[in-house]
Amino acid sequence: MRIAFDAKRAFHNGTGLGHYSRTLIHALANTYPQNEYYLLNPIHASLFSLKGHNLHEWRPPVFYPKFLSGLWRTKSCVTQLAQQNVQLYHGLSHEIPLGLKKKGIASVVTMHDLIFERYPKQYQWTDRKIYRAKFKYALKHADRVIAISEQTKRDLIEYYQADPAKIRVCYQSCNPAFGEVIEETEKERIRIKYNLPSHYLLSVGSIIERKNLLAVCKAMALQHKEERLPLLVIGNGGDYKKKVKNFLAQNGLTQQVIFLWDHPTNKKDPAFLTAKDLPGIYQNAAGLLYPSTFEGFGIPVLEGLFSRIPVITSDQSCLPEAGGPGAFYVDPYKPEQIAAQLHLISNNKEMVKQKIEAGWQHAQQFTPLLTASRVMQVYNELIKQ
Repeated sequence: MRIAFDAKRAFHNGTGLGHYSRTLIHALANTYPQNEYYLLNPIHASLFSLKGHNLHEWRPPVFYPKFLSGLWRTKSCVTQLAQQNVQLYHGLSHEIPLGLKKKGIASVVTMHDLIFERYPKQYQWTDRKIYRAKFKYALKHADRVIAISEQTKRDLIEYYQADPAKIRVCYQSCNPAFGEVIEETEKERIRIKYNLPSHYLLSVGSIIERKNLLAVCKAMALQHKEERLPLLVIGNGGDYKKKVKNFLAQNGLTQQVIFLWDHPTNKKDPAFLTAKDLPGIYQNAAGLLYPSTFEGFGIPVLEGLFSRIPVITSDQSCLPEAGGPGAFYVDPYKPEQIAAQLHLISNNKEMVKQKIEAGWQHAQQFTPLLTASRVMQVYNELIKQ
């Protein structure tokens, strides 16, 4: 089978959509090496590299103006796909190019979430219009729709009246590096490199209102000082980050929260920007805090489970799907519940041990191999071998 992917985020995105794209592409290439995979990259300089004997990077033709790279990705690439006898195109993040059906190319699109519809005030009006147009086109014209959670499937049906017969739920996986036990010498190297405390809690994700970092900080303010651990934050933000920092300053917590993105050296460090050191940072942590108010899936929860650390997350949206029986759940709007769970993981080691084991077992449902096999089943519905 000759399969093409919209690989813009695979090559250039260091957050959730990029991680999803890279992990899936590598899993498919390794699990089904008989196929050829074509990675459409509209931008020449890449942050990430994807290599393999059956992985082929495609860029716009040399004569194509750089300022029209977006047009190539959304329309003109289809001619190139047809010329190379590509049988199936997979849009990895909410969109597919125009005209695939006319060229006889089957199509699949992955839908991660409809957060911009649930929280419209957190997005620019023009962005919402663009997203809505792309999403609706993809839902109408793609032959199959992959939803990364049951929550996302429900949202697609509720908000856009998507055809349930076209939707397949295929949970995502995370980088298998999170499941590998990291040697103590490597963990110590990471501690020294990032000047990490000996014990700390971890928060991973963009610092935006929905991710709910402020609630974590409010929970810290409720803790007894002797029980409070430093919080290491991986992610960046704008106005909401300023709001969080103002709260920390007003409550004497500024020294208790470490924003790794604020360190100038990290902004230029490839190992930080590509998350290469992230598994070690997880495995050094005393726990992960991820009380998001809404997610399409919540990949940090899975990363925490694979890393064998306690995970505190929200009891809402899809997060119980990701965390299963291995997470500690809270109402994300109640910092006192977060504080109570922090007290619990500090003082009930036996329960923490049981949760970590249950989390590890639950995480085995989300391995790259299983994800690749589920996605390949969707492909095989469209392309008969």
